[in-house]
Amino acid sequence: MAEKPPKRERPVFTDKEALLYHSRGRPGKIAVVPTKPMATQRDLSLAYSPGVAAPVLAIAENPSLAFDYTAKGNLVAVITNGTAILGLGNLGALAAKPVMEGKATLFKRFADIDSIDLEIDTQEVEAFIAAVRYLGPSFGGINLEDIKAPECFIIEERLRELMDIPVFHDDQHGTAIISTAGLLNALHLTGRDIKDTKLVCNGAGAAGIACLDLAKAMGFAAQNVTLCDTKGVVYRGRAEGMNQWKSAHAVDTSARTLAEALDGADIFFGLSVKGALTPDMLKTMAPDPIIFAMANPDPEITPEEALAARPDAIVATGRSDYPNQINNVLGFPYIFRGALDVRAKTINMEMKIAAAKALAELAREDVPDEVANAYQGARPRFGRDYLIPAPFDPRLISIVPPAVAKAAMDSGVARHPLVDMNAYRAELSARRDPIAGLMHTIYDRVRRDPKRVVFAEGEEEQVIRAALSFVAQGLGRPILVGREDRVAQTARSAGLELSDQIEVHNAKLSSRNGVYAQFLFERLQRKGFLFRDCQRLINTDRNHFAAAMVAQGDADAMVTGVTRNFSNALEDVRHVVDQKPGHRLIGASLVLAHGRIVVVADTAITEMPEAADLADIAIEAAGVARRIGLEPRVAMLAFSTFGYPPGERTARVHDAVRVLDSRRVDFEYEGEMAADVALSRQAMAAYPFSRLSDTANVLIMPAFHSASISTKMLQELGGATVLGPLIVGLDKPIQIVQLGATDADIVNMAALAAFGVGG
Repeated sequence: MAEKPPKRERPVFTDKEALLYHSRGRPGKIAVVPTKPMATQRDLSLAYSPGVAAPVLAIAENPSLAFDYTAKGNLVAVITNGTAILGLGNLGALAAKPVMEGKATLFKRFADIDSIDLEIDTQEVEAFIAAVRYLGPSFGGINLEDIKAPECFIIEERLRELMDIPVFHDDQHGTAIISTAGLLNALHLTGRDIKDTKLVCNGAGAAGIACLDLAKAMGFAAQNVTLCDTKGVVYRGRAEGMNQWKSAHAVDTSARTLAEALDGADIFFGLSVKGALTPDMLKTMAPDPIIFAMANPDPEITPEEALAARPDAIVATGRSDYPNQINNVLGFPYIFRGALDVRAKTINMEMKIAAAKALAELAREDVPDEVANAYQGARPRFGRDYLIPAPFDPRLISIVPPAVAKAAMDSGVARHPLVDMNAYRAELSARRDPIAGLMHTIYDRVRRDPKRVVFAEGEEEQVIRAALSFVAQGLGRPILVGREDRVAQTARSAGLELSDQIEVHNAKLSSRNGVYAQFLFERLQRKGFLFRDCQRLINTDRNHFAAAMVAQGDADAMVTGVTRNFSNALEDVRHVVDQKPGHRLIGASLVLAHGRIVVVADTAITEMPEAADLADIAIEAAGVARRIGLEPRVAMLAFSTFGYPPGERTARVHDAVRVLDSRRVDFEYEGEMAADVALSRQAMAAYPFSRLSDTANVLIMPAFHSASISTKMLQELGGATVLGPLIVGLDKPIQIVQLGATDADIVNMAALAAFGVGG
């Protein structure tokens, strides 16, 4: 049985705080942001008249080009009439707007889908359908929300028939998909066969009916599925309170109440009201009962009550303060992402099944540090209390949409089939994590020539996880430096199984220990070190041992830094490895923001560089840019631009440009200039004599402190992603992560070391 994740506290806030959240600043939660420049008259002419005529005529001739020339292919409408708002009931279309705006923000946050909310002020089914059916040209998909049953069934069915874009009622299918994913894993844990398992669903509204439809499509036998509503069991021949959707799930049974239906049942699905399931009912169920009590805000039975009555139960709810939350955000953003990307005509049963299976499979994998952080550092593991992935698992976007897209292609509803699914997964990862797009190319290069990379701090849990990920991604063979028993114990405690492709080297017991100690002594004997000092460093300091492995050719690259700050780790490494001949040692950071990659240097080594130093730094940083696929355009930054305002501190930067002139380097460079001039075409236009052909992609800072301060500010205030600092100019490929780095950070740095980005 898996270790239980800690019970999470339910968020506590007042109505006043909630109202302030929605009203402060610009009211509401969404806004429209242009995606094209609007800075000049030419921009406006291209955006509107006369330039807009070209795409208009092209689309008129070929309607499919709307996906190429407009936002249609990444735009979803969230539509409601407010007849079933959350657990609040029929409060009308306008009252539903805060919820719909929230839904729109979730689309953007989790799947990078633009969304707009539409509240339609009618409760008449035909009027609602008429209002929505003609919106097809505007949107790539329709997400129906908070519409009461049974009207929601009619509306969705009719709109699916009338429109050639996906129409998806999330209250039905989102709940069904997420709960089915959890159910698949609960069946797996209890060793049940889906064909013989008995399921009772209490609640015959939109979500309940959709759950049963999907369950049967997954393989549940119709005779083993019982539906109950407020009047009891939905049985064949019942006349009271029936409709065509309930009738489709009526069964031959003598049971007439929920209690009778649950006798001997394996699964309870609750989509009804608080208290509907009692401990006495639960006691009559089969061994290892599966209880999905999904009523909101309060479940049909609390996990505490359920486990007190049946300690062998597996329990899920709709609440975030209990394990196994059935949270629709795990579904709709990613389902629409996959559907939009293949321009699907609809979201069919095959696509829903694919999403449920993908979610179930992801929950069985080891979770990354981002998920552990969401659980306040306690790492959940697949088991009775972790059936469903966490909503903030960064892998969701690269796992679920491809499964949905493939199902759409296989079932014939995709109008734009994807050719390269691996490239598609990489593109999806880059939507949530800018580094993923950059790293995709580097990972591919490393896979073609896998390396032996030594992970110096091999006894740390996140380092072991990184090594396992390094193997799983086919990047090479990791070497963990550490005591074998400690490494094994850490792995066991974390629920990890060490791969046979991972080597563990105990520095003190290594057969190469003497060779490394002698090598280190020859380097340090004239710097005050005795042989015994060098022997002690090799025996007890993993950085010295790991760097010696690389220096002596027993490993190809190295990564360290998890337990020691950057400066100390670099000092250890420099005892063992020299600066590359003809190169300068610098720190370079990669800044990713607004779709741009910029190399910033020196961010780690030289505190107050002189003019010649700045020229050296520029040359090294330009080399980094080229290694990651950029043609370098180097800006030598200062507080002044081409002499104004004047100042003593800019003289070094001005002189550095003259040094580069004398060296006749093979890349564009210019300076001294302020950062806005370097990065903005509009600001640069005031200096037509500038030698840069476009905005700079390499920024050379006038001092270490300005580089460090600016990159950290960008990361915290500007929403930029910063990778590094990378060590550039060492004679061997060695990289140092930041103190306390996550497993993903460590893998990225290990790949960069293997790739040789630093020299």
